[in-house]
Amino acid sequence: MTTYAHRVKAAGAPGGRTSRHTRRRARTALLFLAPFAALFLCMYLAPIAYTLHQSLFQQERDGLGLAEPTTTFSGLANYAQALGDAGFRDSLIRVLLIGAVQVPLMLGTALGLALLLDARRTMFKRFFRLAYFLPYALPGVIGALMWSYLVSPELSPITALADGLGFRLDLTADGLLGPVVGNMLTWGWTGYNMLIIYAALQAIPAELSEAARMDGCSAFGIAWRIKIPMVRPALVLTTVFSIIGTAQLYNEPAILRTVAPNLSSDYTPIFAAYSAVNSGNFPYAAAQSVILALLTLVLSFGFLKLVQRKGADL
Repeated sequence: MTTYAHRVKAAGAPGGRTSRHTRRRARTALLFLAPFAALFLCMYLAPIAYTLHQSLFQQERDGLGLAEPTTTFSGLANYAQALGDAGFRDSLIRVLLIGAVQVPLMLGTALGLALLLDARRTMFKRFFRLAYFLPYALPGVIGALMWSYLVSPELSPITALADGLGFRLDLTADGLLGPVVGNMLTWGWTGYNMLIIYAALQAIPAELSEAARMDGCSAFGIAWRIKIPMVRPALVLTTVFSIIGTAQLYNEPAILRTVAPNLSSDYTPIFAAYSAVNSGNFPYAAAQSVILALLTLVLSFGFLKLVQRKGADL
């Protein structure tokens, strides 16, 4: 019995030390995570919670509107008003249409450029890699200003060339604003996405391409059957980033509006929310922001779920 008790005690001692060591490591990890957690709570979660709270109230003005507005609880009235607002609904549909066309074209171009850079016989790779990435390196406002000059009816060399050919071309017409904005986004972000995809291509073992080449596979076959499937995670990542970025579209239309006054004040959802802020209707702007955030969440996570389901079926 004594021998057995000593064995139990000896066996339990290391376990106790291990438990204390594990708790000490956990406390150390929490200590290092505390600054990030505090910033995440104050700078991210707290504003979201405040926006959700503010969207549940409405501002009411009496008489001629000279007095201070009163704030009353209204539940989901702001959300109903936003969804019933034809201008806001059109802005949501407009962003969806721009993204449905622009995102695939941009990512397809980025993938093609990355494959060209990764090709074995491509010359001047460093130069072209920098040239493709340069538009993203420029501040977005500067790029938007440059494109505003190129599409301005009074200053555009493209319009002047069309006039010289005998036909009138107005790139700021209502029907062309969407393609112009999509072109600005594609020009500015293709290089960024190309670099992510190119980095994923660099991680593919060269032995796979060499083995396929020895089996008689062409360069196109190697790209289609080996490279593109293996950079699928990078394509998914860039697609999610592009969906989120398109939903947050603001800079390009804001700059373009200086040469296209026909661009409405609710051209994008953020435009509409900004107009509500300028009019002092903060609860309504909060409701519009929440709707946009929910739409972005549904689109991005819906795409991820779709990709995961298709990947599981393969």
